[in-house]
Amino acid sequence: MQYRKFGSLEWPVSALGFGCMRFPLTGTDNSQIDEKQSTGMLAYALERGVNYIDTAYTYHGGQSERFVGKFLKSGYRDKVRLATKLPCWEVEASKDFDRLLNEQLAKLQVEHIDFYLLHALNKDSWKKMYELDVLPWAEAALADGRIGYLGFSFHDDYDAFKTIVDAGDQWTFCQIQYNYMDIENQAGTRGLRYAASKGLAVVIMEPILGGRIVNPPPSVQAIWDTAESGRSPADWALQWLWDQPEVSTVLSGMSSLQQVEENVTSAARSGVSTLTSDELKLIDQIRDQYDALSPIPCTKCQYCLPCPNGVNIPRAFEIYNQGIMYEKLDGARIDYNQWFDEDQRAHHCIECRECEEKCPQHIPISEWMPHLHAVLGEGKAIQDVPRPA
Repeated sequence: MQYRKFGSLEWPVSALGFGCMRFPLTGTDNSQIDEKQSTGMLAYALERGVNYIDTAYTYHGGQSERFVGKFLKSGYRDKVRLATKLPCWEVEASKDFDRLLNEQLAKLQVEHIDFYLLHALNKDSWKKMYELDVLPWAEAALADGRIGYLGFSFHDDYDAFKTIVDAGDQWTFCQIQYNYMDIENQAGTRGLRYAASKGLAVVIMEPILGGRIVNPPPSVQAIWDTAESGRSPADWALQWLWDQPEVSTVLSGMSSLQQVEENVTSAARSGVSTLTSDELKLIDQIRDQYDALSPIPCTKCQYCLPCPNGVNIPRAFEIYNQGIMYEKLDGARIDYNQWFDEDQRAHHCIECRECEEKCPQHIPISEWMPHLHAVLGEGKAIQDVPRPA
């Protein structure tokens, strides 16, 4: 295993961290973790040098923390640093901070959580947490030893990320979605470098976009096939991250022992600035090819906003494009129906065409909106819904 700098801390973190959100199951219920298989996977990783485990209050229907606590109790606690997250959406009043943390300590069967994160912050949830005095509360939890270091995970834009990073000196680390397709999305490369410049460790989540870039379409695979290294798409994605000095550790939510074995092997040969210029150019070509597969030429310039009816046009286009690019329409439908504000969805478009007058790409937005909602919101097949020329 290779080890890397964890921000300003002296402690070296393993290049690969174990994300505890995608354990194998005994059936179709996400809360029914296959404990035998999952125990073997965790033990394999830790015995080969992985020293960072990441879980959360909500993972596996609330059962991930319980299982991780049971596993660590079997003799592995001193081999690993433990991270879990405060579910900010469960907080209604300041008193909930202690209630939730104490519940998590009990589920994990520990008296101390090494790394504690505010989960999935965005500009709105951060405002709420800040106004409820989460930072003074966290200082008290740090002082009484229930948590070792404070951080946050993040899903919003760069400006919101910078605001949170700059909010105080309590932060030791942050966790961002980052991969070779997300260099300009969410915190992006700018956010990675900004956090690192402030001395924060940066933990990476979604290194393979939830599996979207593991099984590429033929036109993308053809580019990978030109490389001499013979790496798998997953290995390429991981090595691209580890090549960057600002990356502290990369979390992988693994679902089988084979995935653990492959990722541990990949991490063992990782390092900063190990990819050649030609290999980096190859990954740029891969990104360009994925982008070329997007049917809607939206650049997310946001000139179309605000929509008078509240439609978040760039986000709707992004979800649809990703469903097509990665051949993962089912995932795009989940993103649209579960993680996209109902008030911002495409069916609120009244075809006023105000946005089309502002669009530099001349996209027929009002014609795309009913198609998007039919495919994503109603689950209709693409070929059964009229699509703009």
